[in-house]
Amino acid sequence: MPPTVFILDFGAQYSQLIARRTRELGVYCEIVPFDVRWEALRDREPVAIILSGGPESTLVPGAPDLDRQILESGLPILGICYGMQLLARHLGAELVKLDHAEYGPATLSLDGHQDPLIEALPRESRVWMSHGDSVVKLPPGFAELGSTPRCNVAAMGDRARRIYGVQFHPEVVHTEIGKQLLANFLYRVAGLDASWKMENIVDSAIAQIQQQVGNAKVICALSGGVDSAVAATLVARAIGEQLTCVFVDHGLLRKGEAESVLAAFRDVLHLNVVAIDARRRFLDKLANVEDPERKRIIIGHEFIAVFEEEAAKIPGVEFLVQGTLYPDVIESKTPQSKAGHKIKSHHNVGGLPERMNFKLLEPLRALFKDEVRDLGRVLGLPEHIVQRQPFPGPGLAVRIIGDITDERLEIVRNADAIVRDEIDNAKGLKPHPWQYFAVLTPVRSVGVMGDGRTYANLVAVRAITSEDGMTADWARLPHELLERISTRIVNEVQGVNRVAYDITSKPPATVEWE
Repeated sequence: MPPTVFILDFGAQYSQLIARRTRELGVYCEIVPFDVRWEALRDREPVAIILSGGPESTLVPGAPDLDRQILESGLPILGICYGMQLLARHLGAELVKLDHAEYGPATLSLDGHQDPLIEALPRESRVWMSHGDSVVKLPPGFAELGSTPRCNVAAMGDRARRIYGVQFHPEVVHTEIGKQLLANFLYRVAGLDASWKMENIVDSAIAQIQQQVGNAKVICALSGGVDSAVAATLVARAIGEQLTCVFVDHGLLRKGEAESVLAAFRDVLHLNVVAIDARRRFLDKLANVEDPERKRIIIGHEFIAVFEEEAAKIPGVEFLVQGTLYPDVIESKTPQSKAGHKIKSHHNVGGLPERMNFKLLEPLRALFKDEVRDLGRVLGLPEHIVQRQPFPGPGLAVRIIGDITDERLEIVRNADAIVRDEIDNAKGLKPHPWQYFAVLTPVRSVGVMGDGRTYANLVAVRAITSEDGMTADWARLPHELLERISTRIVNEVQGVNRVAYDITSKPPATVEWE
């Protein structure tokens, strides 16, 4: 494993962003629970520790805490928000609860100290604050490095012990100096370099797969997306003919997708692919099911059932490959923090049965989406596969709100094809949407078509910009493009007389509607 920075997660909504920014700076990191024991970390040979923010107050009895030995390890440590307050409390500072919590933008003033954490940073900049407690007296050995109008100690540091704290969020884009401050901590304080690159991890990933699998046979779940394509290619590079890929048409794919996916995997990637037509099987299981969580779980269980049946035909199969990513793991059950909240089950994480007849092989589990795309390029995948927009494992099941029927599938499939066609062929979209699709809502409304009254479906269009899917903003598509999309849908898709555009970011919404 490369040198690893460990992020102790105290339940912060931004913990994954700390990891993203750290990796963007070329340093490998992992998120671990806040109460991880020092012995467990020591065995992994950590090079630095970052303490995340969190929703709790360090002044409340029973607040999330860390193993004291981590503070005594001699490692460079950066505490962010709650993490800074926890450092302060352990190291002898005085904290008070604010009468009014501080959330949002503030102006950070650096005090001119010659300290590696703030080296080359501007004297004033905008930062993002989020705290209800505040340090009013520094711990022994610490210097005040920065302040805001409402926070006298917005940054503090003990240069000798390489322990630092900031009361703002350097990981969010709203903090102007955030990335440079993290770079200063990693490069200047911890003495690390930007050595973690995709080119450097392929060989180690292949070796790890070979060690884990041995001589066993492996079956790979292909969904058609970039995640499963990269996972399959990486595993095939490691074990060759021991791998059999299974593509399941569950009847919830986009228009023409089954044919194009099979052609890509067989003719372009030259993988050994078995195609299973399970359309009727899945749709029968989903009949009259409206709850989105039940849909995801049913689909996840049925996928495993299909794979187990197919694996039974191949002697020696012990492993199932899946394209599980880090965001899937975080959103499904937030295992890194007992203080986190589950958002939804992903079909390949939270939706899996507790017992399966084979073990999981998830070579991308520690990667974010854009890192997977970079890995695909390193592996030599063609750009039209690497750049394919994300498509959820449960497919159109999560883009139909309510009951799934053949008729409703046909409506959303045809509407989605129009959305993709128009956006794919639009010129000069900057930035180009990261993901875009149609959603069939349960709403029906009155309309007028051909001088006659209609009572038909409302289709919603969703287009977002994002880097990795953890956060997203709605795409500002030109009005002319939205007009073309709307006109085509109501004219070409039978059963639709109204189109709406979703202008909600993530958070508070998720990318998908279900």
